[in-house]
Amino acid sequence: MAKRPSTVFVCQECGAQSPKWLGRCADCGAWNSLVEERPEAIAAAASAAGHRYALAASSGARLYSEIQIEQHARISTGIGEFDRVLGGGVVPGSLVLLGGEPGIGKSTLLLQAAANMARTVGPVLYSSGEESEHQIKSRGERLEVGDAPLFLLAETCLERILEEIARIKPALVIVDSIQTVYSLRFQSAPGSIGQVRESATQLLFTAKGQNTPTFLVGHVTKDGSLAGPKALEHVVDSVLYFEGERHHSHRVVRAVKNRFGAVSELGVFEMTSTGLRPVPNPSKLFLSERPSNAPGSAVLCSVEGSRPILVEVQALVSTSSYGNARRMASGLDQQRLSLLLAVLEKRAGLNLAGDDVFVNIAGGMTVDEPASDLGVLAAIASSVRNRVIAPTTAMFGEVGLAGEIRGISQAPLRVREAAQMGFRRCIMPEANIDPSDRKAAADCELVGVRSVGEALDELLN
Repeated sequence: MAKRPSTVFVCQECGAQSPKWLGRCADCGAWNSLVEERPEAIAAAASAAGHRYALAASSGARLYSEIQIEQHARISTGIGEFDRVLGGGVVPGSLVLLGGEPGIGKSTLLLQAAANMARTVGPVLYSSGEESEHQIKSRGERLEVGDAPLFLLAETCLERILEEIARIKPALVIVDSIQTVYSLRFQSAPGSIGQVRESATQLLFTAKGQNTPTFLVGHVTKDGSLAGPKALEHVVDSVLYFEGERHHSHRVVRAVKNRFGAVSELGVFEMTSTGLRPVPNPSKLFLSERPSNAPGSAVLCSVEGSRPILVEVQALVSTSSYGNARRMASGLDQQRLSLLLAVLEKRAGLNLAGDDVFVNIAGGMTVDEPASDLGVLAAIASSVRNRVIAPTTAMFGEVGLAGEIRGISQAPLRVREAAQMGFRRCIMPEANIDPSDRKAAADCELVGVRSVGEALDELLN
């Protein structure tokens, strides 16, 4: 009979197992990702075999036509921007994963939401494996939590957290963070792929079985993705990313997965001394410090989820001193910038081969939709020709390799936002011009363009 190995090496990227350490995982190809772990004890596996893993009280399969849909009202967190990202509020029984860089404000946002829900809905359990109760209390004093029925638990043992959930029966559970939680059923260290998967799965069963919404805080790796197995993102109902620059006061919460709402929805916050403050009008925030009569500045109409946002695109083109032209982009895809520069040289006749090109989305915002192409091209051409784009002109449109301006989605929404912000002229694809749009934005002149040359003529002449 083969002897059971005392230890195995598990890849922290894909979960593959190996009897010996390898420098590179044979399944996913990740380097230095195998960590030594002890396999689950036979007794624990046997005891778990009798446990029923189910998300509902049903004992068997049911006919589709016999199932009655239960309408559960969403629960407001008391923070409008956070409710927007969640799809209108917290869904009872949902499991939400919030990830972001260290110190970005994840714990602050969840503590504010926990205090609001504790006042309006019922008791809330905040379990932290990274801070003590006194540390959370001192942050709560700054956020003016008050006497809300908020229970604090400094615990990393999963079984202990589940016991407290069963005892308190809270209206909301927050676990900060999932990488610090460990189960007694495994002997591996907290944060390993087995511990994270087990902890998330058990919290999922608890959330669905007791109809208790649960928030998990997740760490991110150095490349910005969520740490732990990819199965963690598949288990949860919603995945939110907390983004923002340390040197800017605003923060952005973006939904990349949501079973109960729109994907890519965006919530904007401003970091203050008393916590995160929602920003109901992000366009006003991003355009508040826009310079007047400065070449290389253009206003772009972007859409994030269902929200239109006006952002400023800044470009600086200068002669290269070393014979090796540089291309740098902040808040924009570097490869997309190289493509647009090639289109400008080939289709618009601008010679940029020997120039340094720097493009920045002002305010630390990140724009990745194709509709931003026209704004980037306009800012670069404005800097090259040293001509100012009219401050009351906004633009959007996708640029093709043939130099054509292609139509994009949600054009009426972008036009209405530009008109509400006081812009009197909007450069847009000819394919998106509709008579109904002109009526909706009577104060904003809509100019349709078919090519890059036409757009530059309208913007810079």
